[in-house]
Amino acid sequence: MLPPPIIEVHGGTWVVRDDLLPGGTKMRAILPIMQAQSAAEFVYASPAQGYAQVALAHCARLLGRRATVFTAARKVPHPLTMKAAQAGAAVVPVPCGYLSVVQARARAYAAERGAFLVPFGVEDAASVCAIAKAAVATGLQPAEVWSVAGSGVLTRALQLAWPEARFVAVVVGKEGCDTGRARRIVHPLPFGRAAKVLPPFPSAAGYDAKAWEYIRAEAGPGALFWNVGA
Repeated sequence: MLPPPIIEVHGGTWVVRDDLLPGGTKMRAILPIMQAQSAAEFVYASPAQGYAQVALAHCARLLGRRATVFTAARKVPHPLTMKAAQAGAAVVPVPCGYLSVVQARARAYAAERGAFLVPFGVEDAASVCAIAKAAVATGLQPAEVWSVAGSGVLTRALQLAWPEARFVAVVVGKEGCDTGRARRIVHPLPFGRAAKVLPPFPSAAGYDAKAWEYIRAEAGPGALFWNVGA
């Protein structure tokens, strides 16, 4: 249902432009979960800066389901939360919204409504498999693969697709996330802060773009960067 990834070359690096999907790579992760479930409504507890909220809304629209996003209340909603709402998601702002509180509210709501609670980080075997298949569909055999890691799902999926490649994960979420066999670079900026060095293509400034300064300095021949969203 989703098109194969589009590849461009920037500065000698292959770039997977999944930002061209309306909900980015997270659509590839969420869609198989939705297709496997009969629930009419899908719920997600999202950090304000998280891209999965946008992907959830677009996947729900594709399949004719309902999407409900729980996120911390803000005076001005985050642009990604606004995008999710514009794509049809119902947004539930949670006062004093530490992530643990947001998750608890989403969990209780899903149980009460009989809705499906999408796991945090879209941590699911079907999601990993779907991303790996999309990577194989590019027909590329990169020597080195770069990505940004929040949950680590993306880099682990790409490691399945390209078992011979070297991997580097720029960690922007929790430092303990599972990045498989990737070499880890922990970005010094907080999750919500924008990258100081932006790539020459649309990229989420608080997320994917944070890899570009390291790619520009360290990436070798035959390197590939997977851009999740913008």
